[in-house]
Amino acid sequence: MKKADLVDVVAQQKNLQRQQVETTIDALIDAIADGLSRGERIDLRGFGAFAVRESAARTGRNPQTGAPIEIAARRVPTFKAGKELRDKVNRPA
Repeated sequence: MKKADLVDVVAQQKNLQRQQVETTIDALIDAIADGLSRGERIDLRGFGAFAVRESAARTGRNPQTGAPIEIAARRVPTFKAGKELRDKVNRPA
C-alpha cells in the first residue's frame, strides 16, 4: 500500500475530503520525522514505537575489489510493532 492508497482508504472510511486526509497524514509523517531527528522516541499506543539507533563506525570491504573501506557512524530509524498491531497481523483470516 502506498501513501496515496492510504489517503484514499482513510478518506473513504471516515467520509472526509481527500485533501484534508492527505494534509493530516503528511503532518503526522513530518512530526514523526522531526521527533526522530531530535533523538526522541515516538510511542503510538496499540500501534508501535519509533526510535533512533546509533550505528558505530566500522571497517567494511568493497565486494568487487576486496579493498577495506571505512563506514561512517550513523543514526538509523527503527520501528517496533506494538502488541495490538502484532495480534491483528497474526489473527487468522
